[in-house]
Amino acid sequence: MSEYRRIIIFLITGGFAALINFSSRFIYSEFYSFQVAVVLSYITGMLVALPLFKKFVFKDSGNKIRYESAMFVLVNIVAIFLTWMVSRWLADYFFPSVGYDTYKYEVAHFIGILIPAISSYFGHKYVTFKKI
Repeated sequence: MSEYRRIIIFLITGGFAALINFSSRFIYSEFYSFQVAVVLSYITGMLVALPLFKKFVFKDSGNKIRYESAMFVLVNIVAIFLTWMVSRWLADYFFPSVGYDTYKYEVAHFIGILIPAISSYFGHKYVTFKKI
């Protein structure tokens, strides 16, 4: 598969997982604070993303699922940190400082999800699904 095609499929499957991530936060927010809900929804999105990436994007790695799962979690630790930090900074500091209040949590979380998209692609390509 060409690199261009792989990136497009990654963005489509990752976009679906991001939609699950984003929408599940609304459910988690009913029971937890915004910050906790962001983390829980990210984990939910990860559970959707791993099988999608394995089946459609990086299907030729040949590695054991146990190894890939562990590396997937490691790569996503960085991504979840970025998502959480950006979401929290926007919602709690930046938006209030500029007087923005309309859907501030939704917008902050959406932007937070977008930030690690590129770093995650390369992390999964060169760490999670790299042939060992």
